[in-house]
Amino acid sequence: MIVQLPSMTVPRLYPILDVETMRMRDFPVLQAAEAMLDGGARMLQWRCKAPVTRALMGEAEKISELCRRFQAQLIINDRADIAAILEAGVHVGQTDLPAPHARALLGPAAIVGLSTHNEAQLREADAEPVDYIALGPIFSTPTKRNPDPEVGLQRLHDWRKLTGKPLVAIGGITRKNYLAVFDSGADSVAVIGDLLTEELTADRLRRRMQEWQSLAG
Repeated sequence: MIVQLPSMTVPRLYPILDVETMRMRDFPVLQAAEAMLDGGARMLQWRCKAPVTRALMGEAEKISELCRRFQAQLIINDRADIAAILEAGVHVGQTDLPAPHARALLGPAAIVGLSTHNEAQLREADAEPVDYIALGPIFSTPTKRNPDPEVGLQRLHDWRKLTGKPLVAIGGITRKNYLAVFDSGADSVAVIGDLLTEELTADRLRRRMQEWQSLAG
C-alpha cells in the first residue's frame, strides 16, 4: 500500500521502530507499532538489522496491516525485497541496494529514501531517484552500531542548499534540540530513542508520540 501524503513526501516527524531497541527494552514490537500509529504517526519505518526470519516477516506483515488500518505509510529499512512484498516504501543506506535498483524494483509510485553522512554523499543523493534524503547523525546516538561522525547543526545548515529534496535529519534528536534542527534547515526529524519513555508502556509511548506530533507540527 502506497499512501499519498499531502503536501510533503515526509511528515515533520518520522518515527523509526527499531526492532533491536525494542528487544533490548523487552517490549513487543507489534504493540509499539500500534501505539506509535495510534499516537498519530503518518509514516513509520520498520528497522530490523537482524536476519529476517519467518517470525520477523510475519511481524512485519502485521505492522503493514496496522499501517493500512491507520492510513499511514510504512517504510522498510534496507530491504527493498520486503518492501516490494508488503507494497511499502523503502529506505536504503550507503551499503544497501543502490537507490536506482530499489526504484526499479518498487516502481515509480513507491517512496524511496536514502541515507547520507557527508557532503559528497548528499551531493550524489540529490541526483538519485529518491523522494527524500536522510542526513546524519546530527548528534551522537546510542541506537546505531559504528555510527558515522557527527554532522552537527552548522553542516546541516550549510549542506541544506545542496538539495531541493526533502531533508530528514537523524541521530540524537530529542525534544530538547529538535527546534535547532528545524531552524538549521531540516524538513523532518527521524526519532528513535526519544520516543521511548523510561518506564515503557503502550499508553506512555502513545502519549509521547502525541507530544512529539504537537511539537513537530
